[in-house]
Amino acid sequence: MDCDKGFSSSYMLLKPEELTFFDLINILFSTDIEKRKFVDSAEVKEEDFQRRWLIFISIVVQKLLQFFSKPISSFGSLVEMWLNLLSSNGGFGSLLLNTIEGKVVIPEKRSASFVSITGNYDLRTELDRNIKHGDPRYYAELSMMASKASYENKEYLETIVNHHWEMELLGSYDFWNDYQDKATTQAFLLRDKKDDHDTIVLAFRGTEPFDADAWCSDFDLSWYEIPDVGRIHGGFMKALGLQKCLGWPKEMKQNSSRPAPLAYYALRDILKGILSQNDQTKYIVTGHSLGGALAILFPAVLAFHDEKLLLDRLQGIYTFGQPRVGDGNFGKYMENILEQNTIPYYRFVYGSDIVPRLPYDDKALMFKHFGTCLYYNRNYEVQVVEEEPNKNYFSLRGAIPMMVNAFFELIRSFTISSTRGREYKERWFLRGFRVTGLLLPGVPAHLIQDYVNSTRLGSANVFLSGTKKQE
Repeated sequence: MDCDKGFSSSYMLLKPEELTFFDLINILFSTDIEKRKFVDSAEVKEEDFQRRWLIFISIVVQKLLQFFSKPISSFGSLVEMWLNLLSSNGGFGSLLLNTIEGKVVIPEKRSASFVSITGNYDLRTELDRNIKHGDPRYYAELSMMASKASYENKEYLETIVNHHWEMELLGSYDFWNDYQDKATTQAFLLRDKKDDHDTIVLAFRGTEPFDADAWCSDFDLSWYEIPDVGRIHGGFMKALGLQKCLGWPKEMKQNSSRPAPLAYYALRDILKGILSQNDQTKYIVTGHSLGGALAILFPAVLAFHDEKLLLDRLQGIYTFGQPRVGDGNFGKYMENILEQNTIPYYRFVYGSDIVPRLPYDDKALMFKHFGTCLYYNRNYEVQVVEEEPNKNYFSLRGAIPMMVNAFFELIRSFTISSTRGREYKERWFLRGFRVTGLLLPGVPAHLIQDYVNSTRLGSANVFLSGTKKQE
């Protein structure tokens, strides 16, 4: 089926389902990309070998992820069940004793006590009691905790939001991806309403460790160039709700074969309904990892559709470990939109986190960050910078300092509870993963623990320049 791509001035789409071995090899040796069935491009040739190499890597990774998606998911479920089996029975020793006595507690996957693999790195559920509404860090910390909670099931969310945080869970959703032909995008909404404020928090889920579909979105280097907007990462747009063969029409075309709604359209309509009931209600958007990419793309599409009410009520955007989502033109477009609507956008980057340094900012990919970057070191000291250090991660010069830093992070995991307080204590699961940082320092640095710590221990001064209403 020929798709209408009239909404874009240029594009390059990768289709792993149409990959053949012959085409795969030829992409490396032939500039005629129009002859490759798995590439749908506005350009007939690609002279740059580095770009063809990146297409090769992207399509191979996606194909492998699709092929092994079931065993990857099954392995992840086993790891997740084992972690919850340990916690439900009070640890390994108690589990052995319960097994002998026939009293093993089997965790229920949909229960409020069942925790995701991501959540097992950091089991904290409470908001910081020292950060009250009115503290400049309040929405940053609430955003990070909401981003952390987004990885969990609905029962868990209801318990945490309604009972622990004393807020209101408005809904937890699974959204359709037209290009993956399944519901692979998740988000939830909560309401923080008191006498002096009424704020909705929209939190997008990030990439789960054993979710092949989410990893495919990350590795999908497809892109669309939208006139007067810029070039945008295709995988992230598909996850947000790009309509297959239609793009971004202002209204969602009804499709009886689509069993779940598209994220952007459904969330936009829900927010409009809530905000239209009270002119004092505002909202913030947040997410970690892939969730951060969706969080910044959401207002981009709102602006594309000229959704003035939603742009006016957007109180802030907080992303954590967010990858790059577009080129320099897109960055300028978004900086304009944010400035015109006085929307603060805070992009948190911790240490050597690899994800904010991807996709590359180079001549082959041309992805660029924009907005306020809050860069935190291992002591949770923050700097406001235009770009995080070592912006493309892979460099021989930067490798040794990052590994040394990872070693001190591992040491810190044993001392932080005595220096910062018991609530910062790290469990064996996280400490074990920090060991991998000695070889791959950018991976454990992406975990939620350090981002939660950054919002709690970092300076509040970096938020004082935000121009949007902080009430």
